[in-house]
Amino acid sequence: MVTNYSDRMVSLALVGFGNVGRAVARLLLQKNSELKSKYGLDVQVNGIITGKHGSAIDPAGISLTRALELAESGMPLDTLSSNPPPADPVEFIYACPADVMLESIPVNHHTGEPALTYLRTGIHKGMHAITANKGPVVHGYAELTTLAASRNRRFLFESAVMDGAPIFSLFRGSLPAVQVTGFQGILNSCTNLLLGMLEDGKTLEEAIAHGQSIGITETDPSADIDGWDAAIKVAALSTVIMGIPLKPQQVDRGGIRSVTPEMIAEAHQAGERWKLVCTARREGPRLLEASVRPQRIPPTSPLYAINGTSSYVQFATDVLPGLGIVESNPGPETTAYGMLADLINIYRGV
Repeated sequence: MVTNYSDRMVSLALVGFGNVGRAVARLLLQKNSELKSKYGLDVQVNGIITGKHGSAIDPAGISLTRALELAESGMPLDTLSSNPPPADPVEFIYACPADVMLESIPVNHHTGEPALTYLRTGIHKGMHAITANKGPVVHGYAELTTLAASRNRRFLFESAVMDGAPIFSLFRGSLPAVQVTGFQGILNSCTNLLLGMLEDGKTLEEAIAHGQSIGITETDPSADIDGWDAAIKVAALSTVIMGIPLKPQQVDRGGIRSVTPEMIAEAHQAGERWKLVCTARREGPRLLEASVRPQRIPPTSPLYAINGTSSYVQFATDVLPGLGIVESNPGPETTAYGMLADLINIYRGV
Protein backbone atom coordinates (compact mmCIF):
# COMPACT_ATOMS: atom_id res chain seq x y z
CA MET A 1 0.00 0.00 0.00
CA VAL A 2 1.35 3.42 -0.93
CA THR A 3 1.22 5.95 1.87
CA ASN A 4 1.07 9.64 1.07
CA TYR A 5 3.36 11.93 3.02
CA SER A 6 3.86 15.68 2.83
CA ASP A 7 6.86 16.63 0.72
CA ARG A 8 9.92 17.18 2.86
CA MET A 9 13.42 18.23 1.89
CA VAL A 10 15.98 16.08 3.69
CA SER A 11 19.66 16.97 3.55
CA LEU A 12 22.43 14.46 4.32
CA ALA A 13 26.05 14.53 5.41
CA LEU A 14 28.03 11.42 4.43
CA VAL A 15 30.91 10.74 6.81
CA GLY A 16 32.88 8.09 4.99
CA PHE A 17 32.82 7.47 1.24
CA GLY A 18 34.44 4.06 0.87
CA ASN A 19 32.67 0.98 -0.47
CA VAL A 20 29.63 1.45 1.76
CA GLY A 21 29.41 5.24 1.40
CA ARG A 22 29.56 4.99 -2.38
CA ALA A 23 26.95 2.21 -2.32
CA VAL A 24 24.71 4.57 -0.33
CA ALA A 25 25.19 7.25 -3.00
CA ARG A 26 24.30 4.82 -5.80
CA LEU A 27 21.22 3.63 -3.88
CA LEU A 28 20.04 7.21 -3.33
CA LEU A 29 20.30 7.83 -7.07
CA GLN A 30 18.46 4.58 -7.83
CA LYS A 31 15.67 5.19 -5.29
CA ASN A 32 15.31 8.95 -5.76
CA SER A 33 11.90 8.91 -7.46
CA GLU A 34 10.55 6.23 -5.11
CA LEU A 35 11.63 8.21 -2.04
CA LYS A 36 9.64 11.17 -3.38
CA SER A 37 6.55 9.31 -4.58
CA LYS A 38 6.10 6.83 -1.73
CA TYR A 39 7.57 8.65 1.26
CA GLY A 40 7.51 12.33 0.32
CA LEU A 41 11.28 12.63 0.86
CA ASP A 42 13.26 14.90 -1.44
CA VAL A 43 16.76 13.82 -0.45
CA GLN A 44 19.96 15.65 -1.31
CA VAL A 45 23.52 15.28 -0.06
CA ASN A 46 25.01 18.53 1.22
CA GLY A 47 28.36 17.20 2.38
CA ILE A 48 30.78 14.30 1.94
CA ILE A 49 34.01 13.70 3.84
CA THR A 50 36.36 10.82 3.18
CA GLY A 51 39.75 9.77 4.46
CA LYS A 52 41.24 9.40 0.97
CA HIS A 53 39.45 11.80 -1.37
CA GLY A 54 39.07 14.99 0.63
CA SER A 55 35.69 16.54 1.33
CA ALA A 56 33.02 18.79 -0.12
CA ILE A 57 30.16 20.92 1.23
CA ASP A 58 27.49 22.60 -0.85
CA PRO A 59 24.19 23.76 0.73
CA ALA A 60 22.58 23.58 -2.71
CA GLY A 61 23.38 19.88 -2.98
CA ILE A 62 26.26 17.81 -4.33
CA SER A 63 26.04 15.85 -7.56
CA LEU A 64 26.32 12.23 -6.43
CA THR A 65 27.03 11.10 -9.97
CA ARG A 66 30.04 13.40 -10.14
CA ALA A 67 31.15 12.51 -6.59
CA LEU A 68 31.16 8.81 -7.52
CA GLU A 69 33.12 9.51 -10.68
CA LEU A 70 35.77 11.48 -8.78
CA ALA A 71 36.12 9.00 -5.89
CA GLU A 72 36.28 5.95 -8.12
CA SER A 73 38.96 7.56 -10.29
CA GLY A 74 41.02 8.52 -7.22
CA MET A 75 40.38 12.24 -7.58
CA PRO A 76 39.60 14.62 -4.68
CA LEU A 77 36.05 15.79 -4.02
CA ASP A 78 37.06 19.35 -3.18
CA THR A 79 36.05 20.64 -6.64
CA LEU A 80 32.41 19.90 -5.72
CA SER A 81 32.51 22.25 -2.73
CA SER A 82 30.95 25.72 -2.83
CA ASN A 83 33.63 26.92 -0.38
CA PRO A 84 36.86 25.35 0.91
CA PRO A 85 35.62 22.64 3.32
CA PRO A 86 37.24 21.87 6.69
CA ALA A 87 39.63 18.92 6.58
CA ASP A 88 38.95 17.98 10.21
CA PRO A 89 35.88 15.70 10.43
CA VAL A 90 34.48 17.34 13.57
CA GLU A 91 34.78 20.80 12.02
CA PHE A 92 33.26 19.39 8.82
CA ILE A 93 30.22 18.08 10.71
CA TYR A 94 29.64 21.46 12.36
CA ALA A 95 30.07 23.25 9.03
CA CYS A 96 27.81 21.00 6.97
CA PRO A 97 24.12 22.04 6.84
CA ALA A 98 22.39 18.66 7.09
CA ASP A 99 19.42 17.05 8.77
CA VAL A 100 20.91 13.55 8.94
CA MET A 101 24.44 12.20 9.22
CA LEU A 102 25.26 8.79 7.72
CA GLU A 103 28.54 7.42 9.08
CA SER A 104 30.37 4.49 7.50
CA ILE A 105 34.04 4.76 8.43
CA PRO A 106 36.11 1.67 9.42
CA VAL A 107 35.29 0.07 12.76
CA ASN A 108 37.42 0.37 15.89
CA HIS A 109 36.53 -2.76 17.85
CA HIS A 110 38.18 -1.66 21.08
CA THR A 111 36.90 1.91 21.62
CA GLY A 112 34.47 2.82 18.84
CA GLU A 113 36.50 5.95 18.07
CA PRO A 114 36.62 8.19 16.15
CA ALA A 115 33.15 7.27 14.86
CA LEU A 116 31.70 7.65 18.36
CA THR A 117 32.91 11.26 18.51
CA TYR A 118 31.61 12.02 15.01
CA LEU A 119 28.13 10.68 15.82
CA ARG A 120 28.06 12.53 19.14
CA THR A 121 29.03 15.73 17.32
CA GLY A 122 26.31 15.31 14.70
CA ILE A 123 23.62 14.74 17.32
CA HIS A 124 24.83 17.72 19.35
CA LYS A 125 24.50 19.82 16.19
CA GLY A 126 20.90 18.66 15.77
CA MET A 127 21.24 15.87 13.22
CA HIS A 128 19.68 12.44 13.24
CA ALA A 129 22.53 9.91 13.26
CA ILE A 130 22.72 6.68 11.24
CA THR A 131 25.72 4.38 11.36
CA ALA A 132 26.83 1.12 9.77
CA ASN A 133 29.58 0.94 12.39
CA LYS A 134 29.51 -1.62 15.20
CA GLY A 135 31.98 0.29 17.37
CA PRO A 136 29.72 3.20 18.39
CA VAL A 137 26.79 0.83 18.96
CA VAL A 138 28.76 -1.25 21.46
CA HIS A 139 30.75 1.55 23.09
CA GLY A 140 28.14 4.33 22.99
CA TYR A 141 24.65 2.88 22.57
CA ALA A 142 23.13 4.23 25.80
CA GLU A 143 24.86 7.60 25.53
CA LEU A 144 23.98 8.25 21.88
CA THR A 145 20.40 7.00 22.21
CA THR A 146 19.78 9.20 25.26
CA LEU A 147 21.50 12.19 23.68
CA ALA A 148 19.45 11.84 20.49
CA ALA A 149 16.18 11.54 22.43
CA SER A 150 16.98 14.68 24.42
CA ARG A 151 17.17 16.60 21.13
CA ASN A 152 14.16 14.90 19.54
CA ARG A 153 16.46 13.04 17.16
CA ARG A 154 17.15 9.38 16.39
CA PHE A 155 20.25 7.20 16.56
CA LEU A 156 19.80 4.15 14.29
CA PHE A 157 22.21 1.41 13.21
CA GLU A 158 20.45 -1.40 11.33
CA SER A 159 23.51 -2.16 9.20
CA ALA A 160 25.83 -2.72 12.17
CA VAL A 161 25.05 -6.47 12.29
CA MET A 162 24.14 -8.58 9.23
CA ASP A 163 24.05 -5.55 6.94
CA GLY A 164 20.56 -4.86 5.64
CA ALA A 165 18.80 -7.76 7.39
CA PRO A 166 16.19 -6.36 9.82
CA ILE A 167 17.66 -7.47 13.14
CA PHE A 168 17.42 -4.44 15.44
CA SER A 169 14.28 -3.00 13.84
CA LEU A 170 12.56 -6.39 14.09
CA PHE A 171 12.73 -6.35 17.88
CA ARG A 172 12.22 -2.59 18.10
CA GLY A 173 9.01 -2.66 16.09
CA SER A 174 7.54 -5.95 14.92
CA LEU A 175 8.00 -8.07 18.06
CA PRO A 176 6.64 -6.10 21.03
CA ALA A 177 6.83 -7.61 24.53
CA VAL A 178 9.35 -10.27 23.45
CA GLN A 179 12.19 -11.12 25.83
CA VAL A 180 15.27 -12.49 24.05
CA THR A 181 16.89 -15.19 26.17
CA GLY A 182 19.75 -16.01 23.81
CA PHE A 183 21.02 -16.41 20.29
CA GLN A 184 23.40 -18.51 18.25
CA GLY A 185 24.71 -17.95 14.78
CA ILE A 186 27.39 -17.27 12.20
CA LEU A 187 27.93 -13.52 12.25
CA ASN A 188 31.29 -13.15 10.50
CA SER A 189 30.90 -13.80 6.79
CA CYS A 190 34.63 -13.58 6.08
CA THR A 191 35.61 -16.51 8.28
CA ASN A 192 32.68 -18.53 6.95
CA LEU A 193 34.09 -18.11 3.44
CA LEU A 194 37.62 -18.96 4.60
CA LEU A 195 36.51 -22.13 6.40
CA GLY A 196 34.71 -23.23 3.23
CA MET A 197 37.92 -22.77 1.28
CA LEU A 198 39.83 -24.80 3.87
CA GLU A 199 37.30 -27.58 3.24
CA ASP A 200 38.22 -27.34 -0.47
CA GLY A 201 41.87 -27.97 0.37
CA LYS A 202 43.22 -24.41 0.45
CA THR A 203 45.64 -23.30 3.13
CA LEU A 204 44.59 -20.47 5.44
CA GLU A 205 47.11 -18.19 3.71
CA GLU A 206 45.68 -19.05 0.27
CA ALA A 207 42.13 -18.50 1.53
CA ILE A 208 43.04 -15.11 3.02
CA ALA A 209 44.73 -14.05 -0.23
CA HIS A 210 41.58 -14.97 -2.17
CA GLY A 211 39.41 -13.10 0.32
CA GLN A 212 41.61 -10.03 -0.08
CA SER A 213 41.44 -10.28 -3.89
CA ILE A 214 37.62 -10.10 -3.85
CA GLY A 215 37.47 -7.44 -1.13
CA ILE A 216 35.91 -9.56 1.64
CA THR A 217 39.08 -9.64 3.77
CA GLU A 218 40.97 -6.58 5.00
CA THR A 219 44.68 -6.03 4.32
CA ASP A 220 45.13 -6.92 8.00
CA PRO A 221 42.75 -9.87 8.41
CA SER A 222 43.32 -10.33 12.14
CA ALA A 223 39.99 -8.75 13.21
CA ASP A 224 38.18 -11.49 11.29
CA ILE A 225 40.61 -14.38 11.76
CA ASP A 226 41.00 -13.85 15.52
CA GLY A 227 37.29 -13.38 16.17
CA TRP A 228 37.17 -9.67 17.04
CA ASP A 229 34.57 -8.82 14.39
CA ALA A 230 32.33 -11.65 15.55
CA ALA A 231 32.86 -10.68 19.20
CA ILE A 232 31.79 -7.08 18.67
CA LYS A 233 28.65 -8.30 16.90
CA VAL A 234 27.85 -10.53 19.90
CA ALA A 235 28.40 -7.48 22.11
CA ALA A 236 26.09 -5.34 19.94
CA LEU A 237 23.24 -7.88 20.02
CA SER A 238 23.64 -8.37 23.77
CA THR A 239 23.74 -4.63 24.43
CA VAL A 240 20.78 -3.62 22.27
CA ILE A 241 18.48 -6.63 22.00
CA MET A 242 19.14 -8.43 25.27
CA GLY A 243 19.60 -5.24 27.29
CA ILE A 244 22.89 -6.40 28.82
CA PRO A 245 25.77 -4.00 28.05
CA LEU A 246 28.80 -5.93 26.82
CA LYS A 247 32.16 -5.05 25.33
CA PRO A 248 33.98 -7.29 22.83
CA GLN A 249 36.82 -7.67 25.32
CA GLN A 250 34.34 -9.43 27.64
CA VAL A 251 33.37 -12.05 25.05
CA ASP A 252 35.02 -15.48 25.39
CA ARG A 253 36.76 -15.21 22.05
CA GLY A 254 38.53 -17.64 19.78
CA GLY A 255 39.36 -17.42 16.09
CA ILE A 256 39.96 -19.85 13.26
CA ARG A 257 43.78 -19.90 13.26
CA SER A 258 43.65 -23.05 15.38
CA VAL A 259 41.57 -24.97 12.82
CA THR A 260 44.04 -27.24 11.00
CA PRO A 261 43.64 -29.26 7.78
CA GLU A 262 43.62 -32.39 9.93
CA MET A 263 40.68 -31.03 11.95
CA ILE A 264 38.83 -30.16 8.73
CA ALA A 265 39.42 -33.72 7.41
CA GLU A 266 38.27 -35.36 10.64
CA ALA A 267 35.07 -33.33 10.66
CA HIS A 268 34.43 -34.15 7.00
CA GLN A 269 34.82 -37.89 7.67
CA ALA A 270 32.23 -37.57 10.44
CA GLY A 271 29.86 -35.68 8.16
CA GLU A 272 30.42 -32.41 10.07
CA ARG A 273 31.80 -28.94 9.30
CA TRP A 274 33.77 -26.33 11.23
CA LYS A 275 32.04 -22.98 11.77
CA LEU A 276 32.90 -19.90 13.83
CA VAL A 277 29.88 -19.90 16.13
CA CYS A 278 28.62 -16.90 18.10
CA THR A 279 26.57 -17.66 21.20
CA ALA A 280 24.90 -15.70 24.01
CA ARG A 281 22.56 -16.92 26.78
CA ARG A 282 20.90 -15.11 29.65
CA GLU A 283 18.90 -15.91 32.74
CA GLY A 284 16.94 -12.90 33.91
CA PRO A 285 19.33 -9.93 33.99
CA ARG A 286 22.41 -12.18 34.17
CA LEU A 287 24.47 -13.14 31.12
CA LEU A 288 25.41 -16.83 31.37
CA GLU A 289 27.48 -17.05 28.21
CA ALA A 290 28.89 -14.82 25.49
CA SER A 291 31.32 -16.60 23.22
CA VAL A 292 32.87 -16.79 19.77
CA ARG A 293 34.42 -20.21 19.13
CA PRO A 294 35.17 -22.53 16.20
CA GLN A 295 32.90 -25.57 16.57
CA ARG A 296 32.16 -28.77 14.70
CA ILE A 297 28.61 -28.59 13.40
CA PRO A 298 26.47 -31.64 12.51
CA PRO A 299 24.17 -31.63 9.47
CA THR A 300 21.13 -31.44 11.76
CA SER A 301 22.08 -27.85 12.71
CA PRO A 302 20.81 -24.91 10.62
CA LEU A 303 24.37 -23.55 10.78
CA TYR A 304 25.64 -26.46 8.70
CA ALA A 305 24.17 -25.18 5.42
CA ILE A 306 25.42 -21.57 5.74
CA ASN A 307 27.95 -21.25 2.93
CA GLY A 308 30.21 -18.59 1.43
CA THR A 309 29.77 -15.10 2.84
CA SER A 310 26.27 -15.78 4.14
CA SER A 311 25.32 -15.18 7.78
CA TYR A 312 22.71 -16.65 10.10
CA VAL A 313 21.38 -15.99 13.58
CA GLN A 314 18.72 -17.82 15.56
CA PHE A 315 17.11 -16.14 18.56
CA ALA A 316 15.49 -17.85 21.52
CA THR A 317 12.75 -15.85 23.25
CA ASP A 318 10.23 -16.30 26.01
CA VAL A 319 7.37 -16.65 23.53
CA LEU A 320 9.03 -17.89 20.31
CA PRO A 321 11.20 -20.98 20.81
CA GLY A 322 13.29 -20.27 17.71
CA LEU A 323 13.39 -17.43 15.22
CA GLY A 324 16.07 -17.63 12.52
CA ILE A 325 17.26 -15.01 10.02
CA VAL A 326 19.62 -15.80 7.15
CA GLU A 327 21.35 -13.31 4.87
CA SER A 328 22.80 -14.74 1.67
CA ASN A 329 26.12 -13.38 0.41
CA PRO A 330 25.76 -9.71 1.36
CA GLY A 331 27.89 -6.85 0.05
CA PRO A 332 28.19 -3.07 0.36
CA GLU A 333 24.82 -2.71 -1.39
CA THR A 334 23.00 -4.59 1.38
CA THR A 335 24.76 -2.50 4.03
CA ALA A 336 23.69 0.63 2.14
CA TYR A 337 20.11 -0.60 2.08
CA GLY A 338 20.10 -0.95 5.88
CA MET A 339 21.16 2.70 6.16
CA LEU A 340 18.49 3.79 3.67
CA ALA A 341 15.86 1.86 5.64
CA ASP A 342 16.96 3.70 8.80
CA LEU A 343 16.58 7.02 6.97
CA ILE A 344 13.06 6.19 5.78
CA ASN A 345 12.04 4.88 9.20
CA ILE A 346 13.17 8.11 10.88
CA TYR A 347 10.82 10.16 8.74
CA ARG A 348 7.87 7.82 8.87
CA GLY A 349 8.15 7.67 12.64
CA VAL A 350 9.09 4.01 13.02
